[in-house]
Amino acid sequence: MSAEHVTDILILGAGFSGLAMAMEARRRGFDDIAILEKADDVGGTWRENTYPGVACDVPSHLYSFANHLNPDWSTCYAGGGEIWAYMKNVAQREGLYELCRFGRTFRSAVWDGARWQVETEEGERWSARVLVSGLGALHIPKTPDIPGVESFPGTMMHSARWDHSVDLAGRRVAVIGSGASAVQFVPAVAQTAARLTVFQRTAPYVLPRPDGPIRPWVRALYRRFPILPRLRRRLIFKFFEMRHATFRGEARAVRIGMKFWRRALEKSFPDPADQARLTPDYRIGCKRVLSSNDWYPALARDNVDLVTSGLERFEGRTLIARDGTRVEADVVVWGTGFHVADSLARMDFRGVDGRPIAEAWKNGLEAHLGTALDGFPNLFILLGPHTGLGHNSVVLMIEAQAEHVGRLLAAMRAEGREAVAPKPAAQAAFEAEMERRLEGMVWQDGGCSSWYQDADGKLTTLWPGTVAEYQTRMAASGLEQYQDIPPAPSQDRIPQEA
Repeated sequence: MSAEHVTDILILGAGFSGLAMAMEARRRGFDDIAILEKADDVGGTWRENTYPGVACDVPSHLYSFANHLNPDWSTCYAGGGEIWAYMKNVAQREGLYELCRFGRTFRSAVWDGARWQVETEEGERWSARVLVSGLGALHIPKTPDIPGVESFPGTMMHSARWDHSVDLAGRRVAVIGSGASAVQFVPAVAQTAARLTVFQRTAPYVLPRPDGPIRPWVRALYRRFPILPRLRRRLIFKFFEMRHATFRGEARAVRIGMKFWRRALEKSFPDPADQARLTPDYRIGCKRVLSSNDWYPALARDNVDLVTSGLERFEGRTLIARDGTRVEADVVVWGTGFHVADSLARMDFRGVDGRPIAEAWKNGLEAHLGTALDGFPNLFILLGPHTGLGHNSVVLMIEAQAEHVGRLLAAMRAEGREAVAPKPAAQAAFEAEMERRLEGMVWQDGGCSSWYQDADGKLTTLWPGTVAEYQTRMAASGLEQYQDIPPAPSQDRIPQEA
């Protein structure tokens, strides 16, 4: 076991959340900061996902840090590589690389009565007064257990673990799933594969988007007049905020969304029978609404087949659907998404008296303001429960959380308070509010199951309001909603090895 490293603020993960928290802490005058990152560079989701066609479904001028607007986005919806390059550039300019400790995979964190004692998979030990989780959810691939899968002799890969050494040209490729990742990589794969079969369990709503290159002269104007990209960002924000009405079931918003979806579908599939196979059996918004200009044209290609009954089993190279359809494949790509609702509960945090976070969440994920948890002092979770979105940029949510945490830490320093956690009553009231407000929204009553819900069907991931409301709520919340956690007697603390 290596010697213990000591820091004031320890951040887990160097994605958007980790970088935002580090910048906010520095802005508040905190300099003793370390970031533990399992990989060899910053970037999070955008470092992990490199599949063909990977991009963000939020316009780049909005999916970026508010204090680091990029005038040089090449397209309206940037690809993953460009987003990753942007994040590395921000980290370089802000001097965040000097805070990063790469190749450190989080294993566990224990509150010893005064500080967090953290261990990595590599055997390193860290001691920190404040612990911030920026681990995110889109990094644990989810692969269903399909009978006979071990008999498949060809290549298999998850979209988040794309093997670029595999040449798909002239190959028979089977894609399992038709979610957000598949909607992006299927059009790219269809251009090279000899035969591509998509196994669709449930059809998604896929709407077109106003994408396209941003001309060099426009980018030049953005560089010369920084107010212009800021105005563009504001306009995009306002437009995307209006999409929230769909989730409330407002008739006009639903009609507009359905109109755009129907028009895109009918353009590629004029046959009503084909349209029926691609029509979801749930209300729009119940599952994530996807955006693409290429999905339906790709499915309409002569070398692409759609199987709508889902995959039942493997028999060697033969994939057999529930309706008996048999498909021969050389390569299988899992587009089955990630563990989301249960990803936080998998983390080994132990709070006051060694209580595991899994026990605190035995009835479902919860956190005050989606950020802090009763019984877990000085622990802050970015993109925690009830902070996910279906309509706007989660970077805005992250920044609102980071600013909230930064203000709390600054107030604690000013008042000489060492450790705080949410008041139980405040957290309980917030959770009750979330349950009440989510009732009747399309995610609960839209006729589907989705990754928004946990294994018990409880909706624990999404924020029921607009981003503007969350930003206002976080800015108005302070230490009055937290209570001091007195240090445990030294003899009760967990002993530390040298």
